[in-house]
Amino acid sequence: MEKKVKDFFSARNIAYLAVLSALVIVLQLWGSAIQIGLAGLNLSFVLIPITLGAIILGPFAGLILGFIFGFVVLMTGVTGTNFFTAYVLNDSPFFTVITVLLKGMIAGFTAGVLFRLVSKKNKYAAVFIASAVVPLLNTGIFILGALCMSGSLNSFVASYMPDFVGRNIMYIIIVGFVTVNFFIEFAINLICAPALNIVNNAVEKQFVKKYKKHKLTNNSQPEKEEI
Repeated sequence: MEKKVKDFFSARNIAYLAVLSALVIVLQLWGSAIQIGLAGLNLSFVLIPITLGAIILGPFAGLILGFIFGFVVLMTGVTGTNFFTAYVLNDSPFFTVITVLLKGMIAGFTAGVLFRLVSKKNKYAAVFIASAVVPLLNTGIFILGALCMSGSLNSFVASYMPDFVGRNIMYIIIVGFVTVNFFIEFAINLICAPALNIVNNAVEKQFVKKYKKHKLTNNSQPEKEEI
């Protein structure tokens, strides 16, 4: 166990994790400014670095990046940047915090586990499965959390979505809060994450190749004779 932890926190992994964490923060803050859907929800471009982290670094990295994603979303609610998150956070703080944190963490961790399992048979299939499971779980857990705070959603609908007043809560969640966001996020992640993973693999191979060549050249140089 201690060896696995030590291996995870290698210089390479820490560098990757730092870059991906920065991307999560920047993309979520940027995405918060782009509102879509009837409820004015935001696109989760951060699903891309979470997926990449799960693929490149493993389940634990997916978990960490998912937590950072959730934390940033909560902060946009606390500061009022994300109106919907701010509303439900004020009206139903416990379920909002649990839902926002868990959906990214579970999605990232599960993607990493599935990638490792499937990649033993087919790496290309593993990449696409990991890319698909992140938006699926992110949205699925949001739906479960939304059902737990149905009272808050009904209040939100009564104030800001009059066309949905009197509708079944599941209809409100699926049509009003999920559908548009999910399909756009799913398409973006399924296209971008595998493409960026291919680019990363190509760059890493070139870097390793150059490093080995440089090391071989240095080792092949004859040592200077001492006088």
